[in-house]
Amino acid sequence: MPQQDYLQDLRNYLNDSATITPASQLRNYVKTTCLTQDDKILPLRVTLEAAQFSIGKEVGVTKWFQVTQKRVNRFAEATGDFQFIHIDRERSARETCYDGTIAHGMLTMALVPTFASQGSLKILGTRQSIIYGLDRVRFLNPIRIGKRIRGRFTLLSAQERSPQEVLMRHAVSIEIEGEDKPALIADWIVMYVL
Repeated sequence: MPQQDYLQDLRNYLNDSATITPASQLRNYVKTTCLTQDDKILPLRVTLEAAQFSIGKEVGVTKWFQVTQKRVNRFAEATGDFQFIHIDRERSARETCYDGTIAHGMLTMALVPTFASQGSLKILGTRQSIIYGLDRVRFLNPIRIGKRIRGRFTLLSAQERSPQEVLMRHAVSIEIEGEDKPALIADWIVMYVL
């Protein structure tokens, strides 16, 4: 099948949810996939040209991840942030409105790369990916211990920085299961070295 047909299949797949395009028809552009919440399979590794058709589109939703007190305690040890709202359940329940401990906001932000590995678009043929940064980070809702969270990614831009470098920017939202307001929103920026 000519390259134009693959691009048209990808364009149909990303622009029209009613169009069902078999993943086998996208094999020249798609290397791996992830499952969204409604089990629709979306491509994760695409060419730069194909990524242009995904700008403004949701490109991935990760699996749920449970935030445990053990993980929060280990993060506190690693960072030296032993504020009681993170490590002392009884005191936090007594002195705050949280009814127990909550995860560090910085722990939530530190999980973005893990979620990005599951839910963000990547450029096919990349030799290396480098975290370029996070912009417009906002902590909107605390994560109570025991809650499950996941990442939701929308591609904002994919641009060639040089012939060997591509910058991709995704909007990321770290959702808390059962809650309307996300824990964190940010722009996640990665540079891919080709």
